[in-house]
Amino acid sequence: MDGFKTFPSAPVVVTLSGIALELTPIRLGELPRLLAVVRPLAEEISSDPDWMALLGRHGDAVLDLLAITTRRERAWINDLSLEDAVQLAAAVFEVNADFFVARINPAIQGAAQRLAPTLRLLTKSDGTPPSPA
Repeated sequence: MDGFKTFPSAPVVVTLSGIALELTPIRLGELPRLLAVVRPLAEEISSDPDWMALLGRHGDAVLDLLAITTRRERAWINDLSLEDAVQLAAAVFEVNADFFVARINPAIQGAAQRLAPTLRLLTKSDGTPPSPA
C-alpha cells in the first residue's frame, strides 16, 4: 500500500472552457470499467504519453477513460475542444500516474507474459484457435 502515498492528497483542479473540474485519484468502484477500457492502450501508456497518438489509435478508449476518471458523462467529454481534451488527459494522468504507470502497465504486461505459453498451446499452427469440443 505504500505506493498509494504518491497520490496527491488534494484534488487537482483543471479549468476547461470556464468550468473548474476537480480531479481525484480513481476509486475502487471505478476499477472494473477502467481496467476494461485501459487494456487496449496499456502498453502505450508511459510516464509521458503521446495523447494525440493515443487518441488516433485508441480514440474511444481514451474518451471512455476520461469520462470514467473525471466522473463526467461521455457526451461532455465528446464536446471538449481538442486543446481542452489534451489538457484534461494530462491532468488525469498526473492525478493517477502511479496507477497507470506503476500498476496497470506492468500488471498487464506480466499477465500477457504468463499467458503466452498457454495461448501458444491453445493456438493451432496456423494461428487460429482450436474448435470447441
